[in-house]
Amino acid sequence: MTELYNFLASWQLFPEKGTYEVCNRPKSGIYKIQLRENTRQIQIHMNWVSFEDQAFESSYAVYPTGQLQELHDNDVADFIKCSVIDSLNFETLFFKNDKLVLEVHHDITPKGFLKVTQKHHKENDNVAVNSEIYHKQMSVLPYSSSVSGALIRPNEAGVIRHQALSAMEEQTNMMLTQIRQQIELLAIQAKEIQKRKELSMLIYDAKLSFSPVIGQVYYLYENADGSHILTMIGPKEWKGKAPYKNFVSTVRLLADHTWKEV
Repeated sequence: MTELYNFLASWQLFPEKGTYEVCNRPKSGIYKIQLRENTRQIQIHMNWVSFEDQAFESSYAVYPTGQLQELHDNDVADFIKCSVIDSLNFETLFFKNDKLVLEVHHDITPKGFLKVTQKHHKENDNVAVNSEIYHKQMSVLPYSSSVSGALIRPNEAGVIRHQALSAMEEQTNMMLTQIRQQIELLAIQAKEIQKRKELSMLIYDAKLSFSPVIGQVYYLYENADGSHILTMIGPKEWKGKAPYKNFVSTVRLLADHTWKEV
């Protein structure tokens, strides 16, 4: 059963990443895979919400032994078989009237997503495929997307929970976005202050032959020996070549006595 470790989680759907030949694309969804310790069965539970805000759910349990098992209370199939291929792949097959009607392949992608591929076998050997991508979530939400095999019934309570959770998620996401923007702004401000500090340390260590005035623009040069000098003469104001090695920056003295590059 250790091969199933990577799958045992609650997975949230990326609706825009899926392809749907059977049923319409859902608005949101959860695919939950659990291990029943007392029975050693895999419990797969799915909830999904349509764009019309209809909530549906589906659930089944199966032993991952690769043997054919009877599936009770299910309109889709009479028997089911679950096989674990390796730690990144397992599949469940659904049979009705001795015919394969549905294949559900579960794969962990290189990026750690869960890919669920449903192959619906129809009459005349036609196959319709749904492909869904999920990401692992830290908490369990009560809605999801998949119709992979069990009888699906509308769940009115699920609609109510979904609407409440959608409102909650919208509000918390808005607050988190505001906090993130504030953090990003503080980071920019901190970087700017650090830059002003470093520039100020350089200027106060430079040669000054006058008393700088707050708000006035000055010009910082580097001497041949690596020292610095601050003057009121800009690079274009020298008659001929400037008597300094390099022009460094145009700076202004601020009211807090820090220097800012302009």
